Amino acid sequence: MAIAVKLDDLLHDRRMTLTELADRVGITLANLSILKTGKAKAVRFSTLEAICATLRCQPGDLLEYVESPEGASHAEDDD
Repeated sequence: MAIAVKLDDLLHDRRMTLTELADRVGITLANLSILKTGKAKAVRFSTLEAICATLRCQPGDLLEYVESPEGASHAEDDD
């Protein structure tokens, strides 16, 4: 995976559960769990904004680019 989701770390730092975050943000626990486990294919900016506002963080605190082991990105495969 090229993008790592660091939601667990942020929740731990804020002493907040995933259920509490889902309630505050207004999205389902199932959808938030998909994001947390890195299985999401996309995230809406409105969802990202709501998570960042609730956790008082920046998008870069939540998402991290991790280079693939072979050093090539998926975008290069499209060329």
